[in-house]
Amino acid sequence: MIARILKFFVLCCWLALLLFLVQRDFFVSTLESDEQATLIQAKYQQYYGVYLQNKRIGYIMEDVRPDGENSLRIHQEASLRLKVLNSVQPIKMNLTATVGNGLQLHTFEFVFSSPFYSTTANGRVEGNTVHFTLDTGGAIMEDAVTLQGPPVLPLNQRGYLLNKMHENGDKLKVPFFDPFSLAARTSVITYNGQEKKLLNERIYHLHNFTESYSGMQINFWLDDQGKVIRERSPAGFVFQAEPKFKAMDIQDSGDELLSAVAVQYTGKLLEENSQTAVFRLQFPEDAEVELNGGRQRFTETENQLTLTKEAFPPLLKDNEFISENSCIGEDSTLTASRYVQSDNPALTAKAKEIVGNVVEPVRQVSLLAEWVYKNIEKRPVIGLPDALTTLKSGRGDCNEHAALFAALARSLNIPAVIAAGVTLHNDAFYYHAWNEVCLDGQWISLDTTVNQLPADLYHIRFTRGDLEGQLAIGALIGKLQIEVLPAQE
Repeated sequence: MIARILKFFVLCCWLALLLFLVQRDFFVSTLESDEQATLIQAKYQQYYGVYLQNKRIGYIMEDVRPDGENSLRIHQEASLRLKVLNSVQPIKMNLTATVGNGLQLHTFEFVFSSPFYSTTANGRVEGNTVHFTLDTGGAIMEDAVTLQGPPVLPLNQRGYLLNKMHENGDKLKVPFFDPFSLAARTSVITYNGQEKKLLNERIYHLHNFTESYSGMQINFWLDDQGKVIRERSPAGFVFQAEPKFKAMDIQDSGDELLSAVAVQYTGKLLEENSQTAVFRLQFPEDAEVELNGGRQRFTETENQLTLTKEAFPPLLKDNEFISENSCIGEDSTLTASRYVQSDNPALTAKAKEIVGNVVEPVRQVSLLAEWVYKNIEKRPVIGLPDALTTLKSGRGDCNEHAALFAALARSLNIPAVIAAGVTLHNDAFYYHAWNEVCLDGQWISLDTTVNQLPADLYHIRFTRGDLEGQLAIGALIGKLQIEVLPAQE
C-alpha cells in the first residue's frame, strides 16, 4: 500500500531546491546592493536541458529583457516529465517577474500545474518583505515573508558572484526568494576555483561554486560571463545549458523517481510484534534534524536511534506525565499556518462533523484518523500540500494526508504536528510524512495513509513542523545510511 502513495516530497525541479531557511553562518560576506548593479548588461534568452539519470526529462527557458530604464522583465518557463509510481506526470511552470538592475525582486506572477494540482501566486515587494496571494484552486491565501535583505530572484545569470568572489574558499550570503514555495532563504555560496569540464564533447573552463543551506548543497558552474552552464542538485537532477532545439527534445521521463531516492538498509529486520527498534544512522553533520523527542531517543556518540512503540490509548503511571515525551506548552502545535489552516470554517466544521458528540481527545483522534484514511484518495500529487485544498479535492499522498489530519486535530484543540522522515517498504526506506498528536501529555505517532495508530517502528522521524520544517530533510537525500541493530527489549 505504501508504494502507491509515497512520493519524494522535497522534489525540486526548478530554481534549485525548495526551502524555508535562514542560514546560520555569520562568518561570510553579504551581497550589497551597490555590488549588484552590473549583473545584467543586455537582454538574453537561454535554454537548459533537465536530466535525471542521464536522461533528458524536460527543459527550462529563461528570457530577460529591459523594462524601462531601471528594471528588467523576467520570463521563465519549464516543462518536465516525471515518472512517479510508474505513472508519467507532466509538469508545467511559468514565471513572469520584474526586477531591478541588481535582480532585486519587484513583482511576480507564478503558475504551476501538474495532473492533480495547480496553483497561481502573485506578489509584490516592499522593502525586504514579499507580500503575496496564493490560489490553489481549493484555497486562497494571503501572506508575507521577510528576508534579511532585499530579495533577489535566483536566475541563471550570476555575474555578481564573479565580481565579488576571487579566491578559493571565498563565501557570500545571498537572500533569495522562491516563487514556487513562496519561501525566503539566505544561501551561503562558496567559490571553489576554476576547473576544466567536458560537456557536449567540448571542454569548458568554468568557475565552480557550491550553494549550501540546511545541510543541502547544490553545485553549479559559471562561464567567464557569469552564465550558469551546469547545475547539479542533491536529488540527482542536472540542469545543462543547451541550444533550444536540443533542450526541448524531451527524450524520456527518466527512471522511477521514488526508487532513485530510496535508502537501502543493512541488518536484520525486527521480529514480529517488537516493541523496540534500534537503528544506526549515518547522515551529514550539518543536517538540521530532530531525532530526539516523542518515542525516539538518539545517542549521538554511537549514532544510535532507539524507538519505543507507544501505548494507545496512552498509559500514565500514577497520573504523572512522562517528562521525556512531554508535549505540553508547545503553542505552534495548535496554531493555524499557511498550509495547515486549522482556523478555516470548512475545516473546523468538518472536524466537528467527524467526531459528533465525542469529547474525549483519544476517541476524537481515532475518529479523525479513520476518516482521513477512508475518505482521501491515495494519489501522488506533485505540489505544495495544504489542508483546505486536500479537503476539497479529496485526494493526495502522504503530505496531503498529514496536512489535513493536523488541521482537523488542531481545530479541536488537539496539539498535532507533521513528522517527516523515512519508512520501510519492501527492501528499502522511502521518504514519507505522517503525524504526531499530543494525548495526555505524550506524543503519539499515527499514519493516516496506511491506517496505523500508533505508526510502526519503521517510521523514523528526522524533522517536525509544517512545510517549512519538512523541507530540511532534503539534506539527507543520497547521504542517509541505515543499519537495523538487534533490539534490547
